[in-house]
Amino acid sequence: MVQTKTKVRNIGIPNVEPPEATCDDIHCPFHGNLSVRGRITEGIVTSTMMRNTIAFQQDYLSLVKKYSRYERRRSKKLAHHPPCISLKVGDTVKVIECRPVSKNVSSVVVAVTHIGEAQEE
Repeated sequence: MVQTKTKVRNIGIPNVEPPEATCDDIHCPFHGNLSVRGRITEGIVTSTMMRNTIAFQQDYLSLVKKYSRYERRRSKKLAHHPPCISLKVGDTVKVIECRPVSKNVSSVVVAVTHIGEAQEE
């Protein structure tokens, strides 16, 4: 059989390559029609139990003015998980802001760095 090439969009983000797998999700920035804009954040995946959605943890530093020192804080956020990107709990993901996909989801996963690859290099 002749394989037809699926259309892969260039989302305009440097250092982000489209995944090799394909999907038919309309909320995928590479194979659907979801446009991305705004902030690019990184985090660690904490949950993949929701359908097409992940929870990721973002660590940041906060200044305590009284002591002129920083304290570590963390926040959990939700992002859309396209089926063409494979990930698991503990992976580091690159997430980009997009239009609201649901009540609490306003970002989409575009790249994954697996834990096993990061430790071997």
